[in-house]
Amino acid sequence: MTTTAMHDIDAVQAALAAQGYVCGRALGTVAFLALRLGRPLFLEGEAGTGKTEIAKALATALGRRLIRLQCYEGLDTASAVYEWNFAAQMIAIRAAEASGGAARAHLTSELFSQDFLIERPLLQAMRPQSGGAPVLLIDEIDRTDEPFEAFLLEALSDFQVTIPELGTVRAPEPPIVILTSNRTREVHDALKRRCLYHWVDYPDFGREMQILHSRVPEAAETLSREIVAFVQRLRTEDLFKKPGVAETIDWAKCLLALDVLTLSPEVIADTLGAILKYQDDIARLQGMEARRLLDEARQSLEPA
Repeated sequence: MTTTAMHDIDAVQAALAAQGYVCGRALGTVAFLALRLGRPLFLEGEAGTGKTEIAKALATALGRRLIRLQCYEGLDTASAVYEWNFAAQMIAIRAAEASGGAARAHLTSELFSQDFLIERPLLQAMRPQSGGAPVLLIDEIDRTDEPFEAFLLEALSDFQVTIPELGTVRAPEPPIVILTSNRTREVHDALKRRCLYHWVDYPDFGREMQILHSRVPEAAETLSREIVAFVQRLRTEDLFKKPGVAETIDWAKCLLALDVLTLSPEVIADTLGAILKYQDDIARLQGMEARRLLDEARQSLEPA
């Protein structure tokens, strides 16, 4: 599929839904505009709300290569763009020394050639791709520091990178860029201004049911409704880390593996590790607290 096949917002939503990604109209709109205008898409929100998954779904829907740059503290250009294969260069140098003067003279021009270049995600995304421009996922940009953010701003402005020994590499067709942030720190406004922005929030009950049906279709309707209602109720509690959609899906799969037909306080207590990842949060839901939340979740499912 080409980007022109996603000719309107409905087409984008349908293409993503075909890959198991259910998104609302607002997210579908900003994704459509990013494709149409060739602008990077900046997605911000809590962990587990589906920011990374949209890049995967979009790449699959378009039949494009997905190139992922996973950000972390201390990330530099060598890890993000390129580096030289020093081990291979040392082997080549030793081989040339053993071969004599002619080989050594030839080696000078060969050491810093494509043969010894290790391409990292940003450089890979600038290269021509057989299926069309790739989807470049820059994941968790908030984990990097400001110098790398400034470098990234320049790279995404011109879609080119410079390798001193080889020259400038410019993308023949700009990649489809998606940046994500869990908002552990504020990303600089200059980078955000280059992008279309969308806050990815937790879905409401109806949309989370659609997601669960899409990702765990074998789950019975009654159990799915209880799962979603309980997780939705759980997100209203004062937790260190609220469960995301990813945890809802994981929990449903765990409950199916245990042949659970309906939720109970005992089942919830036994499987809390699928939806909560901090001991303090798990400890809060032991005993009567889990029963209270389950009762409230079931009440929300009753007709008004």
